[in-house]
This record gives sequence, structure tokens and C-alpha cells, in this order.
Amino acid sequence: MRHAVLALLAERSMHGYEMIAELEERTGGLWRPSPGSVYPTLQLLEDEGLVQAEEEEGRRRYSLTAEGERKAAEVLEAGAPWARLRDAVGGPRLALRHAAATTLAAARQVALVGDEHQQEQAVAILEEARQRLYRLLGGEAAGGTP
Repeated sequence: MRHAVLALLAERSMHGYEMIAELEERTGGLWRPSPGSVYPTLQLLEDEGLVQAEEEEGRRRYSLTAEGERKAAEVLEAGAPWARLRDAVGGPRLALRHAAATTLAAARQVALVGDEHQQEQAVAILEEARQRLYRLLGGEAAGGTP
């Protein structure tokens, strides 16, 4: 968490929830740190003199101090922490996770705003996708019959 915060703040000042959103986006949804990990890290970095906070529109916006900039440069020599996470997990696994998350989001939308007929069609589409995925794992052609 510490390295990720320093690396983000090397780019621009942010408040804690911006950092959470940035990390989630930059890891393709693999990592969404909780406020319970971000804010204590920010407090620790502030206590160490690496970040400073300013009150802006009712929120604390954090930026690096001169010493924090030096530490962030050291961190970034090894590459951005979120890139290392993506690389470790990455590839098809990351693409699969993204596809599943966006499909779930679409299904939720149909459940919320679709009419009964659309919801029934969505169930059929999802059931077919589930069956095809299991057939894929079973070694059958994805387009074949069960």
C-alpha cells in the first residue's frame, strides 16, 4: 500500500478515495484497497514527513513533500506497483476477470430496468454461457452440444 500511495502522489495530489479509484482502475479491478488501509497509510506517511495534507472543499488532499518525492522516485525505479500486480496476474486471467465483471454489471442493469421478457432472455443467455464454459473445461468445442 505504501509504495502504491507514493507512486500515485508522484503524479499529482489526491484525496484518499481518488487513490482507491485509481488503484482499482489501474489494476483492472484486481485491487480495490479499502479506506481502512489507505487512510492509515496516509497518516503514517504524513507522520514520517513524506506526505502533507491540505484541506480542500471539506476533504484532505495529499501531496508529496520533498523527501516524499525522493522516496517515490526510489519506488518507481522498480516500476509502478500496480503494473507489477497486473503483470503477475495479467494476461488472459485479467481479461477473463474483466469480462466476467462487466457481464455481471450488464446482468444487474437488465435486472433493474429490463422488462420481464428481457429478464427471461438474460437468464437464457447467462445459462447458455455457463454451460458453454463448463463444456470448454470438459474439453468439448465451445459451440458444441452438452
